[in-house]
Amino acid sequence: MKLILPTAQLNLIDNLVHYFVDNRVKFDGLLNQLKGHVEGSPRLKDLAHSVKWRVKDPGHLRVKLIRKGLEAKAQGHEFPYTMENFFKKMNDLAGFRILHLHTSQIEEINKELLAIFKEQRWLKIEGPKARTWDDEYRQYFTSIGIKTEKSPSLYTSVHYVVQPNSRTQLTCEIQVRTLMEEVWGEVDHQINYPEKANSLSCREQIKVLARVTSSCSRLIDSIFFAHKEGLSIQAQTSVARKKASRERKD
Repeated sequence: MKLILPTAQLNLIDNLVHYFVDNRVKFDGLLNQLKGHVEGSPRLKDLAHSVKWRVKDPGHLRVKLIRKGLEAKAQGHEFPYTMENFFKKMNDLAGFRILHLHTSQIEEINKELLAIFKEQRWLKIEGPKARTWDDEYRQYFTSIGIKTEKSPSLYTSVHYVVQPNSRTQLTCEIQVRTLMEEVWGEVDHQINYPEKANSLSCREQIKVLARVTSSCSRLIDSIFFAHKEGLSIQAQTSVARKKASRERKD
């Protein structure tokens, strides 16, 4: 039997979408603030390859709210959103993404983001939390103090939810991921959002793409590790040569 939402709940969903549209300018302002803080950080400028941001499409929001309503009904739960809690509980109305080249950069990116939140008195609602399907990456994130959770979608990304120091309780989701993970994310978004693809072939190929992009991330990590190791050996050799030269002169 197909589940159908009651008219009152559908009306509430429409009101929530209209409420969001009426306040969209506030989310634009939030993202502009965050963009300024990130791009104004010399450290993040060195670490990040690029940044992206977006305010949620109202049509996509309505589809998501209907899906959440159907899930709640199927599980015998109350619909989780009201006019009073909507902006605080729906955390992806504004999204900001920081893209970087290799995995080890996340340690310094995380430190700089936390420093920005503290300086601007932004409340950290969630995170940092790494969503990953890869056990080795899970070990790495744990070693640098970032909690992890298993990602059923076969991607790796570090997530934060923050609330700016403003009267209206808006929240924003921040994701930090490698460029290769972004490739997978963009393809998956086009195919599976706002509704999952019906094609089994597409779903299977996206799983393969997840593994390929993860392998590319590993290769890039290896390249930068080898490069860093080479620079270290070069520096040690230079120091040894200078020392030997001084000893000959003495």
